[in-house]
Amino acid sequence: LAFESIGGECVFTSEWDKQCQKTYMMNYWAKVNGDITKIDANEIPDHDILVAGFPCQPFSIAGVSKKNSLGREHGFLDKTQGTLFFDVARIIEAKRPKAFLLENVKNLKSHDKGRTFKVIAETLNDLNYNVYVKVLDAKGYVPQHRERIFIVGFDRNRYANLVDFSFPENPKTGKKISDILENSVSDKYTLSDKLWKYLQNYAEKHKQAGNGFGYGLVDMNQTTRTLSARYYKDGSEILIPQAGKNPRRLTPRECARLQGFPEDFNIVVSDTQAYKQFGNSVVVPLVKAIAKEMVCSLDKVENSVNEEHDSDLAM
Repeated sequence: LAFESIGGECVFTSEWDKQCQKTYMMNYWAKVNGDITKIDANEIPDHDILVAGFPCQPFSIAGVSKKNSLGREHGFLDKTQGTLFFDVARIIEAKRPKAFLLENVKNLKSHDKGRTFKVIAETLNDLNYNVYVKVLDAKGYVPQHRERIFIVGFDRNRYANLVDFSFPENPKTGKKISDILENSVSDKYTLSDKLWKYLQNYAEKHKQAGNGFGYGLVDMNQTTRTLSARYYKDGSEILIPQAGKNPRRLTPRECARLQGFPEDFNIVVSDTQAYKQFGNSVVVPLVKAIAKEMVCSLDKVENSVNEEHDSDLAM
């Protein structure tokens, strides 16, 4: 959505979850390829920009350590085998996109005592891409405090070190939670007495222990906590206060708005699946802002290279 909104065309997508495939096909009417680990990278169409997200499982360093002791070469094949980042790397190696955008949780840098991110950074550098990394908060684009790490890379084989890229600055002002709420909401989204009492007791218990765990009753003029894929369980991280009633969870449509999806985005799965999908999604307008900066950087460097080439021909 973000890249298409600035003129991009999606030529390939991969998703193994059947419910996510259903949502995708009902919104884009395009083929969804299945498990990326089963797809030959050479069968993927050529593309300018690769966009991906991946779980941050720890990478095994056993094979690397063994090869080091034997004095053998090793690369991302050994360092990242068995993770979905391995598939990102093998596609980048095979297709050499001009650029890529990867997204992950903020804690990626500290995951597995920093080893995971170290391998990722080394792998992308070994693939000969200049890499830019920044944690960005969606606050300002949507009424949600949502920090995620974004990794942008540009092909050094093609552009050397000529690309001048900067991440976008956050808007100074943005929407508040009341701006994205529906006017009429079914009572089924209101917490039961039993669940509401449980959440209050749970919060009090952790407060007594000096912990900060608890439900998130939102200020209607502020932003929410981070929407997560577990929101379907009890909605505790984002609860909407209601006069004379227990608080309620967000509706799936409100979750879509909280992530910056347009009103015509079709929600065709159960509430549980919708909560999981929106909780796992990126914030569309934030990614659109990054996409604009990426495309602008590519246009500038390509225009510069073309002008230099034309100048050489004229000599």
